[in-house]
Amino acid sequence: MNKEEELKIIEDMQAVVAQMKADDIEENPDCEFDMFDCQCCGEEKPLAGSVVYDGIRICNDCVLYAETGFALGKIKDIQDLIVNMEDKKLEAQCNFIKQDEIEHNN
Repeated sequence: MNKEEELKIIEDMQAVVAQMKADDIEENPDCEFDMFDCQCCGEEKPLAGSVVYDGIRICNDCVLYAETGFALGKIKDIQDLIVNMEDKKLEAQCNFIKQDEIEHNN
């Protein structure tokens, strides 16, 4: 697969994932504001556009990573993505702890 084909796949996945989020919001406008902790990146994200893979709910941003990774053959299952996202998840958790400490010290 050449770079042009890869870019086309990425663009297609971006459109699909954006449409998933838009469809969720159209079906249930509250889901744009209902938040959850993504089990992949560790960030608090809107329920809109999230997907459950093998019992693991991931945010719309991570869905883009997952679907692109599947389409490009870079990952074989959601666990591959979670392993690759460990550093980002740890960073999000550390930022949450820092913010919590700041709020409690003021």
